[in-house]
Amino acid sequence: MAGNEHEVNRSARTGRFVKESTAQRQPDTTTTETVGGDREKGGREVNRSAKTGKFVTETTAQLHSDSTEKQNV
Repeated sequence: MAGNEHEVNRSARTGRFVKESTAQRQPDTTTTETVGGDREKGGREVNRSAKTGKFVTETTAQLHSDSTEKQNV
């Protein structure tokens, strides 16, 4: 991985972030994603709800900036 890329673990059921230890204990119900990266090399910015982990529109992210996060994928 280069630059600011890193891996995050999410619950496949809820979409919320989980610890590495949870991902190891429950591999069937967690996913590992690589996030970050260079925008110049094809990365794109997405918005997610911090509560549900689901993708949201830019408008939703602006209206609920306290409960959304931007990610480069």
